[in-house]
Amino acid sequence: MLTYLRKRIISSALPLVVVVVGVFALARMTGNPASLYLPLNATDAMRADFIAKNGLDQPVLVQMADYFGGLLRLDFGTSLRTGEDAAAMALRAFPATLQLAATTMVIAIILAIIVGSAAALKPNGLLDRLASFVSMAAASIPDFWLAIVGIWVFAIYLGWLPTSGVMGAAAWVLPVATLLMRPFGALVQVIRGAMVTSLSEPYIKLARSKGASEYRVVTAHALRNAAAPALTVAGDLTVGLVNGAVVVETIFGWPGIGKLMIDSILQRDFAVLQACVLITAIAIFILNILIDLGYALLDPRVRPTAGARGKRKARTITSTTEPTTPSEPTVPAVTGANA
Repeated sequence: MLTYLRKRIISSALPLVVVVVGVFALARMTGNPASLYLPLNATDAMRADFIAKNGLDQPVLVQMADYFGGLLRLDFGTSLRTGEDAAAMALRAFPATLQLAATTMVIAIILAIIVGSAAALKPNGLLDRLASFVSMAAASIPDFWLAIVGIWVFAIYLGWLPTSGVMGAAAWVLPVATLLMRPFGALVQVIRGAMVTSLSEPYIKLARSKGASEYRVVTAHALRNAAAPALTVAGDLTVGLVNGAVVVETIFGWPGIGKLMIDSILQRDFAVLQACVLITAIAIFILNILIDLGYALLDPRVRPTAGARGKRKARTITSTTEPTTPSEPTVPAVTGANA
């Protein structure tokens, strides 16, 4: 397992560097921050002093080398807007995004297990067709459109829910409901397909013939075997929520890392933007490793065992080492003269 983790870390290092370099270059294509942070009547001397103070007068390659040198010292730079440490600002906003994504996925998994399992009990039945229609519709609705409609109906027209903020349970309803639809729709389809396959296996018929209740057959046997593919999809969807909650956080004013990223782009706060992207990329990398480990725990077939390693080692030794057999003594032939 440690070898697997080491290989994953090495293989993920290059994409991480590419992401950081790409964001570094694209951020500087948005324009000069001096036009935002200096007054309109600023003189050329004031602009030159601002640019030199923040190291923006150096070539881009030199700025990039300084930035990577700072990363090796765990120095992400300081915010142009507030003067705070960029990493501290990103880490302060990241838990809000993680809480929103985790809450959404827990609710989506619970609802998807209930709906998908119920639909799989009678394939092509009324409930199965209804669940398929609802899940496909939920997975197809754009997040930004659903967020705007939700605000207009439930916040403005009915006045039941707040339009933004995080104070109180009511403030969670619209953001969670908006992010919930896509993972719920995808998980229902995956769980329904896996459950249909599991319920048709011989061990399910054996469990029923032994008098096991339908609830135990579904939960203890079929659902357990259907959990492995569902876990993989749920993990990928969770990564997508962490990475793609930017629009929802901006619409609802959710103080997460997505909103901070958008604010940093609009304000050309390069250090904070780079810190947000790097921390998000590291979090996604860790989530992917946890997903793979969880899949290995649920499905022993993808888990390397000591016996399998021993057999592979024995086969390698056998194939590389030629067995030696003792040579038989040569018996002289008996001729007529000797006889």
